[in-house]
Amino acid sequence: MKKTSVQLADGRELIYFDARDDAVRDAVDPRPLEAVSTTSEIRHDPLLGDAVAIASHRQTRIHHPPADACPLCPSHDGRHSEIPAPDYDVAVFENRFPSLAGDSGRCEVVCFTSDHDASFADLTEEQAALVLEAWTDRTAELAGLPEVKQVFCFENRGAEIGVTLGHPHGQIYAYPFTTPRTALMLRSLAAHTEATGGRNLFDDVVARERAEGKRVVLEGRHWVAFVPYAAHWPYEVHLYPQRRVPDLRALDDAARAEFPQIYLELLRRFDRIFGPGEPPTPYIAAWHQAPFGPLEDFGVDRQDFALHLELFTIRRTSGKLKFLAGSESGMNVFINDVPPEAAAERLREVASK
Repeated sequence: MKKTSVQLADGRELIYFDARDDAVRDAVDPRPLEAVSTTSEIRHDPLLGDAVAIASHRQTRIHHPPADACPLCPSHDGRHSEIPAPDYDVAVFENRFPSLAGDSGRCEVVCFTSDHDASFADLTEEQAALVLEAWTDRTAELAGLPEVKQVFCFENRGAEIGVTLGHPHGQIYAYPFTTPRTALMLRSLAAHTEATGGRNLFDDVVARERAEGKRVVLEGRHWVAFVPYAAHWPYEVHLYPQRRVPDLRALDDAARAEFPQIYLELLRRFDRIFGPGEPPTPYIAAWHQAPFGPLEDFGVDRQDFALHLELFTIRRTSGKLKFLAGSESGMNVFINDVPPEAAAERLREVASK
């Protein structure tokens, strides 16, 4: 892999990740852009104890542009995008309309491929491996920023999810705090360790799913994917490395080598859940990584956290979405119409032939 960092016209960083070591990235961004000005602010809710990012400048972000005006496609034929080069493998750049900026963190966009009409599931294993390298590199780089406490790599796919750009891409949020979801996991982790005399919650969850087997979707030598016992979403899969590690940086070479095959198979199965003729399945793919620094406030060690990916769709059946209504939105109590065992069985049925 070759990594090349350049600057866009407004001073934002753009990073190319190339499979070829001899790739040359010297294209200049000629756009007359002014420096990015944001109003991002973190406010804390005194009742719930969580944080909300106020980012009014995002109201003007690009919304469903035509394919020939996509800002994530390469620049060519006189049309200039966020990526000055005429082609690329993987590109990462600072978001022009960030939810988090400055002392409030950082937001980056990850373009998985220059092919506008592709999806992550269309990538080759080599391309998927390069995306994993980009996620890992950005986690390492962002971990070094003093204001960053946690890095979240994720992909929103599909208009139903709220995606405003159709080009295959994801994002990275570098938060200046530990997110509420992670904090809840850490508290559960500490309580379980105390209640069981030292056992690890993540290890016990994975061991239970492997032992019962009925919710396991697929398993390799270094990764296991299963529908969790208490799945919140109609089709939800959790992907864990067999060897517990706190973040992407700690994956060994064997796990890295196997990841593309396992993950691409999962994504391709998601697109087959609802049968032939159905539009691509909307989904969210979310990497959960340990926050940086000591976690004494939670009563755990950072090495006790388990890196894992959660993949889920809001489509519950053909032509119908799972909406977060009163119980889910008002009280955060989910009601799932699809039994996790039935979801796992369906995901096994649609395996690649």
